[in-house]
Amino acid sequence: MSALWTRDALEAATGGHFAGHAPVSVTGVSIDTRTLAPGDLFVALVGDSSDGHAHARTALERGAAAVLVHDPAATGLDPADPRMLAVPDTLAALNALARYARARFTGRMLAVTGSVGKTTTKDMLGLALGALGPTHVAAASYNNHWGVPLTLARLPEDAAFCVCEVGMNHPGEIAPLAALVRPEIALITTIAGAHLGHMGSLAAIAREKSGLIAALPPGGTAIVPDDAEGQPIFAEQAAGAGARLWRVGEAPDSMAALSRLTLAADGSDCIITIAGQPFPLRLNAPGRHLARNATTVLAAVAALGADIPAAAAALAAFRPGAGRGQLAPILNGQAALLDESYNASTLSIRSSLAVLDLLASGRRVAVLGDIRELGAFARAEHESLLSAALAHADLVFCSGPNMQYLFDLLPSSRRGAWAPDAASLAPTVRAALAPGDTVLVKGSLGSRMRDVISVLTAGETEAH
Repeated sequence: MSALWTRDALEAATGGHFAGHAPVSVTGVSIDTRTLAPGDLFVALVGDSSDGHAHARTALERGAAAVLVHDPAATGLDPADPRMLAVPDTLAALNALARYARARFTGRMLAVTGSVGKTTTKDMLGLALGALGPTHVAAASYNNHWGVPLTLARLPEDAAFCVCEVGMNHPGEIAPLAALVRPEIALITTIAGAHLGHMGSLAAIAREKSGLIAALPPGGTAIVPDDAEGQPIFAEQAAGAGARLWRVGEAPDSMAALSRLTLAADGSDCIITIAGQPFPLRLNAPGRHLARNATTVLAAVAALGADIPAAAAALAAFRPGAGRGQLAPILNGQAALLDESYNASTLSIRSSLAVLDLLASGRRVAVLGDIRELGAFARAEHESLLSAALAHADLVFCSGPNMQYLFDLLPSSRRGAWAPDAASLAPTVRAALAPGDTVLVKGSLGSRMRDVISVLTAGETEAH
């Protein structure tokens, strides 16, 4: 494997210094010794509850080529260890690596943000572009102040495409990350009520997300949903950047328009018309929201001037990630679990309930946990789910104080049970399930709906 970073490049990028003069060749970058691979550079970040310096020795024992530290004494290593790169601040150094990697990268850079669907769209882009050339894609949901620079620090110089994911929880977080990425194509998946408690309004969310558009170069392309809040904001930011603005969605006059959508339990078929030219698409995963994501992806491929049919064909291999719509048998194969436990917003819960309806041949069971970070909007947002729950679920279980607002509105015939937390609810859900049921589990990450998944899958052989 060729070197991702040499000793000279590491020192030039970070301004740090290795002890001694031994050659160093790094093939990856890690911030976690549990997933570190031999040859990685281990970056000792300091978090709220952990200090990476305490794991530097373990990193070297597990084959790290070097460790990046700002407190050598805290590592317990010999100060003269030639594998130790000392800098004033490791997070700042990680950002410096990101800037250096971005500056030397000559391929095509894309970045994805949005209230819902960032990671799924990012993964779809990875599949589509991977069929066209070497593609580097952000791992998992690495979209924050350390995830974005880590993605860039891992970027091979010879990749043809790079796909970054950019997220936010509070105002002012998108712009510095966008400046680091400097995308040629900026994709906004949705504008919805995620983090509404911090942001105050959908317009404020649109303004924050559009910071990705502001980072585009002249001639770049902003790809935005045609039905989202914030169209004037998107247009303003694109004009300010000198970038093209492409709207995508189900409006016939959009640059990329989804039509003739046929939804089924085993996937969907549709036509995506881009600049007047139709392209057929088959997705082997169900849901209108996934077809919308695929429309956004193919618009990005078109904006790159790349091979749209080849990218569309590659999307047939897409499967939802862990906690994002994977389907698994439970009750010894007599029932099915739709695992959407990774995160939630009102928009994504509605989409997931619609998928539950598509998949179910028997009773439709929904297990819903709190949506976090809604602040004063929590009650109204949770209550707004009533019509979707009644349309797509026969039995609804709820956990958390906010989801109780929904539970209290349900007719008695649709009520499963409510509990203050997922762990308390899980045994009740398990006891209520019967052969033929299809059960959806969804909630914000902080609502710990994985506790329900664990109980429902206990003793099962994993099969996704």
